[in-house]
This record gives sequence, structure tokens and C-alpha cells, in this order.
Amino acid sequence: MARHHIPGVAVGVLYQGDEYVRGYGVTSVDAPQPVDGDTLFRIASTTKTFTGTVVMRLVEEGKLDLNAPIRRYLPDFRVADDAVAAQVTLRQCLNHSAGWVGDDEQDFGRGDDALARYVASMRVLLQLTPPGTQFAYNNTAIDVAGRVIEVVTGQPYEAAMRAFLLDPLQLEHTRFFTDQLAGYPLAGCHIIADDRAVFVPDLWQLPRNGHPDGGLISSARDQLRFARFHLGDGRAVDGAPLLTPASLQAMRSNPGPGGTLVAEIDGFGVTFALRRTAEGLPVAMHGGSWSGQHSGFFFVPDRGFALTMLTNSDGGARLRLELFYDDWALQRFAGLHNPPAAPIPRTAAQVADYEGTYVNRSLDQAGGWSETAITLHGADGALRGQVDQGGSGSDLGLTFYRDEYVLVDSASSGPPGSYRANFVRGADGRVTWLSYGGRLYARQ
Repeated sequence: MARHHIPGVAVGVLYQGDEYVRGYGVTSVDAPQPVDGDTLFRIASTTKTFTGTVVMRLVEEGKLDLNAPIRRYLPDFRVADDAVAAQVTLRQCLNHSAGWVGDDEQDFGRGDDALARYVASMRVLLQLTPPGTQFAYNNTAIDVAGRVIEVVTGQPYEAAMRAFLLDPLQLEHTRFFTDQLAGYPLAGCHIIADDRAVFVPDLWQLPRNGHPDGGLISSARDQLRFARFHLGDGRAVDGAPLLTPASLQAMRSNPGPGGTLVAEIDGFGVTFALRRTAEGLPVAMHGGSWSGQHSGFFFVPDRGFALTMLTNSDGGARLRLELFYDDWALQRFAGLHNPPAAPIPRTAAQVADYEGTYVNRSLDQAGGWSETAITLHGADGALRGQVDQGGSGSDLGLTFYRDEYVLVDSASSGPPGSYRANFVRGADGRVTWLSYGGRLYARQ
């Protein structure tokens, strides 16, 4: 925590049938209160796994079909490519293979219609790859699934989540709105400036239309209870059945296209990334990032091991690399390892095949297009370059360890070998994309 300038961390561990929950540090550097296992943080994108769990409840009730086109439930659904809008399935939205631009930061207000208005605005989202063919992390596609939940339940998304999951699991410290958590301790958001953590309360705000992909506030203790549910037989706390074991298994089976999301993944099942291990046993994984709040979450069904961590600083991304994407914890508590990744120098001619500029596009808060560019050139059998995001640049190194897969070396890449990325070739055999941090960057 000191090394990465993190004021507060909460950790939950499930190991050999026992739970360990503990807080470290303080909620804020300005008004410090001790962090414990019930302190509340934004879990950000781990929310997606809650959205997916409710989708599976509706599948069991016969109200949803994972393989049905989205337009069965949202007849007016549009993205820029109308043919895609007509054919994309609910499953493809949930396994991040829908293929359109996945990051849209527009805010449609606090009303119950926020999500409906947001999804209606998606008609401008450009298509990158055909549905079902390529993994590309996609927040907007998960929000489509959240809108489907609203339509088939006849309730606002947040109310449906409480009725179908949060209340049955007695996750009393897990909500979308802070006014429902009045009196409970909140961990404030911190940036790092001048080599210290700085409290920035305005960072807490998150658009309501982003709730399905990242809006939950929760505690380490509640996160561990959620992990226990997914490792169990699908029953609620009072013994009532919520999901069959087959549905729980389905959420971490039948993955879509694979690649990298910092770690190597075989793909996503229903909102859970299936992380590769050298031993071949999958790890069900997610994590979340919001300004000043970074979290990690995974469990190993074959080992009964789960780990969750919540932090209140941008430095939490570094700690997550050490505890979640590096395999120290997996080795120690589950006997599993990341796939080996010994650097393999390439010839200058081989490296030249990957040189160039790669660009990722997203929509900003005003609905305008913004770009992040990665420019790469060969150097000593590897690739070196820069990431340029709105005029702010950082150095980047990519070293090959097998065909198309690289180790990432940057100021925030964590322990050696813990951050991985991959290139993707098109039908013509040419390197077409760089998948970095789960996002697709198009080669120019």
C-alpha cells in the first residue's frame, strides 16, 4: 500500500472452507476512518458478473434465451451496422464478442429512463469485428443486457437486481445508490499526485446508465459471499434455490473468443473471464476499475479458493497486478500457475510485421469520438513505442513469448510477466489488431 500510494484496502479470502476478511488503512486521507471488511467501495466492472447472474435466473425462468437475437427483447435496437443489430445475440453481448465500439462515457441522467435512452443512442457505435468472431471488452454490450433485464422484468435495472439477486443473497452492503447505504463507511476515491494519494470526492460519481457494466458499491465481505454462492449449489442464504448447479456451471463454460485481458483468457462465459492456467484448470475472473477505485475478484471452482480485493486509489491497479494477474496467490493457495512466458527475441524482419500505429476509438462524455494511439517500432528483437491518450504519453515495451502474444513492459505493468497482450491477424494474414487491456486497437 505504501509503495503504490493506496490509503485503504479490503481483502477477502476463501481458503479450505474458511473465510478471512480484513481491512487495512483508511477510507480517506482527508477524513480518515479505519477500513474493515464492511467498508464500501465501488467494485466497478465486477458488477458485470452480477448482471450475468440475474440474466441466468431469467434464462431458468424461460424469459430469456442466451442464443436469441437481442431484437427479440429490444425490437428497436440499433448500432451503426444494422445487419449486426439484427443478428447479435444475448450471449455475444455477455461474452464480449458483439464486436462494436465498447466504451461510451455519455451520461443520460439519474432518471429511471437513463438506461433506455443510453441504449437508444447506440445507433452511432461503429462495428469493429463481426459478432462472435473476436474478443473485445465491451461495456456497452453489457448495458444492452441490463436493458433487456429491465424490459423482461418490467422493473428498473437496479430494482430487478435487488429482487433477483442482492436481497436473496442478503448482500445488505451491496447497492447501486449511496442513499441506500446511508450510515455505512464509504472509501473515498484517490488519485496519485506528487508521489502521494490525493482525495478527490467528485470522482465517485458514475452515470446511472452505466450501472449494468460497473455501478455496484459493495464490501469485501459481501463479495466473498457472492463468490461462495458461485462455488456452491445455487441456493440463497435461506436455502431457497436461486440457480441450478448447471446454470452456475454454464456461466463459466462455453467461452467466446479468447485472447488477453491482462492475463491470458480462453474467453468469457456468461460475464466471467475464464483465465488460462498452465495446469489447464480454469479460474473464473473479473475485476473493476473506476477513477480512484480498483478491485479484483476471482475464484477457482476446482480448488474452492476465492480472492477479492477492493482499493480506494489509482495505485490499486498496481496492487491488483501483483495479487490477481501475477500468479503468486494462485500458486500459494490453489497450486496453479500462469502459462509460461519466456521472452523470445524476434528477427528484425519478423518484428517489422508488427510495426506501425494502432488506434482505439471511444465516445467521450459529450458524445464525441476520442482516440488512444499506440505507435510501435522494432528494437532488439522486440517492440518499443508510446501510448498517446489525448496528448498524454507513456512508454511501452512489448516482448514476444509465443506467436502473436507479448509481455507488456510499462510504468504500470506490475511484476514481470503479469501483464500480457496479443496481436490479431485478419483474413488476409496481415496483422490487423492489437488487443491491449482487452481493447482492440486497429492498425492504421
